[in-house]
Amino acid sequence: MATFYVFLGAPGVGKGTQAKLLCATLKLPHISSGDIFRENISRATKLGKLADDYISRGELVPDRITNAMIRERLGREDCSKGAILDGFPRTEGQAEALEKCLVELGGRIVAVFLIEVPDEVLLERLCGRWMCRAQGHIYHEKHHPPLQPGICDIDGSELYQREDDKAETVARRIHVYMEETAPLIEYFERQGLLRHVNGNQDVNTVANQIFKAIGERVS
Repeated sequence: MATFYVFLGAPGVGKGTQAKLLCATLKLPHISSGDIFRENISRATKLGKLADDYISRGELVPDRITNAMIRERLGREDCSKGAILDGFPRTEGQAEALEKCLVELGGRIVAVFLIEVPDEVLLERLCGRWMCRAQGHIYHEKHHPPLQPGICDIDGSELYQREDDKAETVARRIHVYMEETAPLIEYFERQGLLRHVNGNQDVNTVANQIFKAIGERVS
């Protein structure tokens, strides 16, 4: 049976980093909801066009469209043994749709990792984040500064700070995330799938917590 893992956590907790480390270890694909949206919109798929219509009007993309994109992606050959999900599901309704989809695909969720970091640490992490315009390489003014201020080390493009990474916006994003995701956390807790992870540590220590939890789960 195909095995799937889910990463939950507020913006800035390190979900993407830990998901990629687990992917490398388990040799499973990393499925990011953001990547799926960008792929469908850039390819102008039917679902991508529908999503782009909502986004361009400043509206949330309905679950039925998001769920359909995820279903299509999980149905590809590289997910036949499972995958690591990052950024999806975000609501209880999406979680129920995901579980139904996995049953159809002959898979199941085996663990959901909730990475937790204090709000003040998240603010520091996110408000210092800068991104290059060319390819989206990420830097941090404190933890990972570029060699030359304002310039990407890799492609030489200009670095900029997204509106999403400014203090007021970050605080609002964290608040919205917690309100939106609280029922989802309870949902996976009731199923015995939730694993709490202390994300306020170095990357390797956090990864070791996750690997240990998987070992306990699989054994």
